Amino acid sequence: MEKTQKERMLAGELYLADSPELFEDNQRISTWLTRYNASLAMPPDKRHALLTQALGYVGSGVNIRPPFFCDYGYNISIGENSFMNFNCVILDVVKVTIGRHTQIGSAVQILTADHPRDPKLRAQSLEFGRPVEIGSNVWIGSGAIILPGVKIGDDAIIGAGAVVTRDVPNGAVALGNPARIKPS
Repeated sequence: MEKTQKERMLAGELYLADSPELFEDNQRISTWLTRYNASLAMPPDKRHALLTQALGYVGSGVNIRPPFFCDYGYNISIGENSFMNFNCVILDVVKVTIGRHTQIGSAVQILTADHPRDPKLRAQSLEFGRPVEIGSNVWIGSGAIILPGVKIGDDAIIGAGAVVTRDVPNGAVALGNPARIKPS
């Protein structure tokens, strides 16, 4: 039996994003995002209740300040007491895991969506995803970009504006574009 485009997407395989099933999923999250992004004046507990309606897992005390943007929502898991400031983007075509007590600055982009390097495959509108894992007690400065497939270890710090292209070990500080580990 052939996989659906959604099954291919979730497995990290090449897929077509404009399939009817994925279009419907994107419409659902777009409607939810309109509601969520109008919720800034609501108390954090009311916004938390909205988050639990759309995201895969939302720990207690999670606070995402609107506006916030994502592709599907159901691939996002955020551990307890984590915080995301205004204007963050998560392209969650596959799993995005954010650990407990992680602080994410404004305008951070967490990207799992990727495109084939082969121009013939790209011309067919194919894409794929690589999961992103962010540990616990991580601090990500404003404007940082986390690229597909990156793992950031517990207690790491990502500098503002950093473009993280490769894994960052536990407790490391990564700065710049491309981000480099700061020597201890």
